[in-house]
Amino acid sequence: MKLNKLALAMSALIGGMALTGCDLEGTDGADGTNGTDAVAQSITLDQQGRYLSGIFDESAAEIVTFDKETQQTFVVNANSGKVDVLNTQDPTSPTLVESLDIAADMQTAGDVADAGDVGAANSVTVHNGLMAVAIEADEKTDNGWIAFYKIEDLSYLASVQVGALPDMLTFTPDGNQVVAAIEGEPNDDYSVDPEGQVSVIDVTWDGSNLATNLTQVGFTDFNVGNSRNAELPEAKMVIDGYNATVAQSFEPEYITISEDSQTAFVTLQENNAVAVIDLANKTVERIIGLGFKDHSIPGNELDISQKDGVNIKNWPVMGMYMPDTIASMTFNGQTYLLTANEGDDRQDWLDNVTDQASCEASGYYFDASDNCIDAFSAKDYYDNDNVTLVDQEGNPFAATNGGFGEDNELYRLKFSYHTTVAKNGGTEFSKLYAYGGRSFSIYNAETGEQVFDSGSAFETLTAKKYAEDFNNDNAENAGDDRSDNKGPEPEALTVGKINGHTYAFIGLERMGGIMVYDVSNPFSPEFVQYVNNRDLTVNPDDNTDSNNDGIKEYTVDAGDLGPEGFKFVSAEDSPNGKAMLIVGSEVSGSTTFYEINVHSFSAE
Repeated sequence: MKLNKLALAMSALIGGMALTGCDLEGTDGADGTNGTDAVAQSITLDQQGRYLSGIFDESAAEIVTFDKETQQTFVVNANSGKVDVLNTQDPTSPTLVESLDIAADMQTAGDVADAGDVGAANSVTVHNGLMAVAIEADEKTDNGWIAFYKIEDLSYLASVQVGALPDMLTFTPDGNQVVAAIEGEPNDDYSVDPEGQVSVIDVTWDGSNLATNLTQVGFTDFNVGNSRNAELPEAKMVIDGYNATVAQSFEPEYITISEDSQTAFVTLQENNAVAVIDLANKTVERIIGLGFKDHSIPGNELDISQKDGVNIKNWPVMGMYMPDTIASMTFNGQTYLLTANEGDDRQDWLDNVTDQASCEASGYYFDASDNCIDAFSAKDYYDNDNVTLVDQEGNPFAATNGGFGEDNELYRLKFSYHTTVAKNGGTEFSKLYAYGGRSFSIYNAETGEQVFDSGSAFETLTAKKYAEDFNNDNAENAGDDRSDNKGPEPEALTVGKINGHTYAFIGLERMGGIMVYDVSNPFSPEFVQYVNNRDLTVNPDDNTDSNNDGIKEYTVDAGDLGPEGFKFVSAEDSPNGKAMLIVGSEVSGSTTFYEINVHSFSAE
């Protein structure tokens, strides 16, 4: 399919708002019940210590978790395929205890014939003296494993083989189950595309003996022609994938569990949806479509060009929330879901698809260089042969037309060709569908209704702090570089309770840093703090491979880059009696410990 017309509604929507006029909270949902705290409080995050792997931009510190009994922190080191164990009895000075070589342990136990068949570690979780680790196969489209360790002596216990590419996993609050997102990503040319699944492992553990029972929860019933296909909320989600069934298109990413351990909520990131899993019956209860964010309305402004500095304004663009991390909380007896709206595309695998007919039949664009394209920008494909940009009356826009901005900003934005075509019903587009919401959102888990979105706050707050250095990349200093492509990319997210208040901590993968909100009332969250130890005067990529081992060392003074995983530790479980946030940053390969200090004051 060739794109013949890109009809963009140019109106007052393009007029935009100045930076200082942005509504930091976006459009709120209906007012909820106000909290009744007798004492108001605020918190601040204060950095205590850092553990540095010394490895730059190789995913040496991703997912982190904490064991309250041993006061150890476990860090997934995807670069080595191991789990680093840190002594964090003193959070100001974390030290490496050892690195668990999971592949070697599996081979020694006879669970695999060759350690070389075992790939990277992707996630780690602990409960009651038991640790579980998600391990992919060396060939990621082969079945992976969940490996179990006894924390007390770090001894290997057993592994359970699951589906292809197990990613995030977590224990249920009662510790009776481990639930894992089986992502099922395709290989690099889409010749193999496993189905996404959710693994539910029943666990019996007495501190010494472990018994497990695996149930794989799949999505084949939702395939076209099957019994549950009509249940899909297609208007609010994305169903794509190259030559893919619905089950192949679904790639479970992250999981949160309800407080009663009965329900798992699983992000289907590329599908802009959440799967709800009944953990008692081990079935898919329903699929929640997250809908789309309208960037043309006040409060939802964004910067869409990497060439114009700070230019946060309204545009005829819809954001596909596509959350990575998901967390949950309870308010007035109701479960609410919090999402970090990163956005994601399938372009890495589509790049190697060279069959034009199949590419176009799957709803993607086939370019003159024999590439299958979804992540599309008009500037890359604007010529008389394939793209004509017209207004609603069909009149072509001149290259300097102010409707696209003084520097043709709208030409630069990366959007999904597949979704934009599908949602506009053809090749004349009134709105573009871009990746990510550049925000965090809160949803009623029962109804799927969005009750809050942070709107343009993340870009606005980082622009106020960094000016034209905002929307930076995470591996080099390049201000405004990510504005045309998902902006700050909120990825990590967790929640924690402190003195009756519930706080959300959201990590910005590209710009770096942590956004803190008081979400005690999910209908009206309040911004608390933005903290970022990144030093933009230091170039993190200005280093050498002094060991000649192919691994670049990291310039530690550049700060933490690419926050990937968060772990909240309550004051009751913390080594120093104060609540703590542990941050794993994949680009800088660092694990950082923040003390959370509470500041109370009269509510009157």
